[in-house]
Amino acid sequence: MSERELQAENEKLRHQLRSQQQEINQLLQWTQSLQRDINDVYQSVTWNIGDFVAKIILKLLRRPPSPTARDHIERLNLNVARWKDYYFKNLSETVYFPSHDMQEYQAWLQQYFIISDAAVARMQQAIAGWKQHPKISVLLPLPLEINEIYLQQAIDSVSRQIYPEWEILLIGNTALKIGETPQIRKIATDSVNRAEQLNLGLQQTTGDWIICFEAADQFAPQAFYALAKAIQANENIQLIYSDHDYLDATGTRYDPYFKSDWNPDLFHAQNYLRFFTAYSRELIDKLGGFQDYPENEEYDLSLRCVENLKATVPLHLSEVLYHHRKADQTQTLILNPQTACAALTAHFQRQQQTVQISTIVGGHTRIHYALPEELPLVSLIIPTRDKLSLLEQTVEGLLHKTDYPNIELIIMDNGSIETATLAYFANLVQQDARVRVIRHDAPFNYSELNNLGVAQSRGKIIGLINNDLAVIHEAWLSEMVSHALRPEIGAVGAKLLYPNETLQHAGVIVGLGGMAGHGFKHLPKAFAGDHWRAHLTQNYTAVTGACLLMRRTVFDEVGGLNAKDLKVAFNDVDLCLKIRQHGYRIVWTPHAQLYHFESISRGSDNTPRKYLRLRHELNYMADTWGKELARDPYYNPNLTLQYEDFSLAYPPRGLE
Repeated sequence: MSERELQAENEKLRHQLRSQQQEINQLLQWTQSLQRDINDVYQSVTWNIGDFVAKIILKLLRRPPSPTARDHIERLNLNVARWKDYYFKNLSETVYFPSHDMQEYQAWLQQYFIISDAAVARMQQAIAGWKQHPKISVLLPLPLEINEIYLQQAIDSVSRQIYPEWEILLIGNTALKIGETPQIRKIATDSVNRAEQLNLGLQQTTGDWIICFEAADQFAPQAFYALAKAIQANENIQLIYSDHDYLDATGTRYDPYFKSDWNPDLFHAQNYLRFFTAYSRELIDKLGGFQDYPENEEYDLSLRCVENLKATVPLHLSEVLYHHRKADQTQTLILNPQTACAALTAHFQRQQQTVQISTIVGGHTRIHYALPEELPLVSLIIPTRDKLSLLEQTVEGLLHKTDYPNIELIIMDNGSIETATLAYFANLVQQDARVRVIRHDAPFNYSELNNLGVAQSRGKIIGLINNDLAVIHEAWLSEMVSHALRPEIGAVGAKLLYPNETLQHAGVIVGLGGMAGHGFKHLPKAFAGDHWRAHLTQNYTAVTGACLLMRRTVFDEVGGLNAKDLKVAFNDVDLCLKIRQHGYRIVWTPHAQLYHFESISRGSDNTPRKYLRLRHELNYMADTWGKELARDPYYNPNLTLQYEDFSLAYPPRGLE
């Protein structure tokens, strides 16, 4: 075979491998969901009563118990778990694949989002009663190569809008056979520079709001209605964005991106505002229009808009209002990483912030925040009781595998009794001046132990650290400190992995599972997550206290951890909610990674006393944070609260 043929064959095999890996990852997600469903059944009151009765009957009949369906399922699950361990440990390449099965998504849309004639009539009636009817101008710059069938479908999707106050401007090659009307206009130009085309169109628009459009894409028929309705309800809003999905070559919708509400750190990692972003004409004129950042003209504009908003944040419409046509399923929201980095560099320069910007997996971006020349002291608080093998591993990683030099370790000894543990404490304190051991003989109270540790600490930065962590990369603490020092950030969380290379913590979603849960839990480390989110720095409502950093001033401002009502569970979630209540953001970074042997040292809540304590903590959280638990701003209402894999909600929350 020739070299060219070998290259072609190699690429073909790579494509087949990627396709097979996507199928395997999809099966893994389904298996994960099935195992959760099975566990829910086995833990239900109905199952346990039936199982208890069956055992009594077998005893009365003097029949020995035989293998049950549960025994067979558990054996199968064990085999699957062994295979998953092997697969995850050998999975190195991060490959993107759609989070939602195409057929399931189609059925979900049919069930919940078919717009009936009655719904259209209600929208039209609502429009008639509005006091204002903002005009929406759509700018469609025409590229050199264009599929005229797709273009006509794009224009038709505008013509079918339920809301009637719109215009669309086609900018570029006006020889195309597109009929003009008062609402559909052509603007001739020889320029193929997208920024120049957009600015030319902007000069000739008459609308109050501006939307950029692509020549093969489509709007949902209710898109402009949803936009105009939001404008009625939000007087000072200047920037609005929606969810979107993709169209394949046949026009079938797939891979929806159900987005977060305004998420500044995620926006610096990917242009998740791309597609159906509406700018107020007043704001866009003030900023001087579009600038020349090829393939990232709107990203640059959005960054400049965010810097100048009258309202606090951009408004998110949690509805799929835009369909982007894509030939393959490897999408990223950043098409040209170089110009994206350039736009971000200009943004941070205008903000007078010293950062470095690099390109990471999937063409996304990472912001490196500078550390000061004089590094602040970081006090790491570690509650423990015996479990020496775990603690030794944690301490070894903190003292000798971490590149941040200015630290102190405060080990809160909650009544250790083993001789080896006590000897280890004595030797550790004697050998390393950075370590102190504080004895606290009292019933286990995680919040109290950490509060006491913070009171005894000297650091400007406080770190809550579990005794069952293992350091993976030496720069983990430098990364977390760089975020903790940002004045707008109240707490920082890390990416925690189970020893089998699956995700344990990638941010906390409140409301998940009835109280709070961890996104992407148990999925492989290389899993891209929903539109790459498992690999991108972003804001969450909460992060786990297993590895959490914050400034001491913030800890004191919010009153620390709640040692009275939350002795064991949910104290980290409560802490983060208090931090947000005081106006700070929570950030999670995947660039600080550690292994976490979750809750090995504490055990499970399987005694009546522990159950009553947990019940009290659940009630406290519901009474105190009921409103916040009902709607996590960083988790879309179209996504499930039952599982931790960002799968579809049945039904979506908030449907009218």
